[in-house]
Amino acid sequence: MRIFGVILAGGGARRMGGVDKAGLMLGGESLISRCIARLEPQVERLAISANGDAARFGFGLPVLADAAPLGPLAGILAALNWAAAQGATAVVAVAVDTPFFPGDLTPQLCLAAETSPTGLAIAHSGKDHPTCSLWPTSLAPALAAFLASGENPRVLSFAQAQHCARAAFADARAFANINTPEDLAAAEARLKAAS
Repeated sequence: MRIFGVILAGGGARRMGGVDKAGLMLGGESLISRCIARLEPQVERLAISANGDAARFGFGLPVLADAAPLGPLAGILAALNWAAAQGATAVVAVAVDTPFFPGDLTPQLCLAAETSPTGLAIAHSGKDHPTCSLWPTSLAPALAAFLASGENPRVLSFAQAQHCARAAFADARAFANINTPEDLAAAEARLKAAS
């Protein structure tokens, strides 16, 4: 398998006052730089899924814009098309607001994907974390059709329709989302306690 990665950084961040979450600072580093450092060793190539001015990132990575603003699934579709064009067989996706995702996310998703008829796997730790997931590039046509159907474009809805497998992780805190200023403060406190 050739596995590429994508960091989903295109959300509206309404609960964070509309700021660009990718640039939020945590422990002296931006969320996007933390995600890059954590995912890059786990994949062959890496891209960022985001709309707007690509130059704001400045990491030398491809920045993939959505064909239509339909949430994370549109970003995943753009990543699947980008990866497939370069011969990749799958894409691991993570959300930029989940900076503590596991260092073994990719291998655990790959193991779980072997039990899915479509090869799609999502992270699970007490609950589903569908934006931390592995997507075979062969799913691009089905995902494009799903987005074009006008159905509610929820990641979990599509993943379940594709008989996704679940990769179990013991530490639910690894998937803590930073959605609000309070979440960011809690993440800072967690880093300080660990240092």
